[in-house]
Amino acid sequence: MPSSLALTHRPDTGMKSNHIYLRFLSLLHAIENSDELPPMDLEAKRLLEVIAIRYDQREPLTVTEAMALNHIASPATLHRKLDQLREMGMIDAVFQGSNRRTKYMAPTAAAQRYFEKVEKALQHTLKVG
Repeated sequence: MPSSLALTHRPDTGMKSNHIYLRFLSLLHAIENSDELPPMDLEAKRLLEVIAIRYDQREPLTVTEAMALNHIASPATLHRKLDQLREMGMIDAVFQGSNRRTKYMAPTAAAQRYFEKVEKALQHTLKVG
């Protein structure tokens, strides 16, 4: 298919949910570009999401487990992203109970505010959709 035709041809697939998701992404990108959200690259976002999900499920990630998330990035990159997220104030390394040898990753209040803004964008998209 010629590229000019590919850009103008939009078949009606009847998949309204895709349009909602695209509107959400558009709104999210606008928020990110307006400095309402802290600047994070894709790997840092994914890592923060996994840390927050596991923490919310009461199964926090250890640093070692976070470094093994090879579907996100290499261990060296993940180590840098953990450092970046800590420096941004998005995560903390915490101990559980009396075990002082193992550090677990926990989202901070700044991360909670980040997720609240993303959630508001999602809610807005669903209302408009």
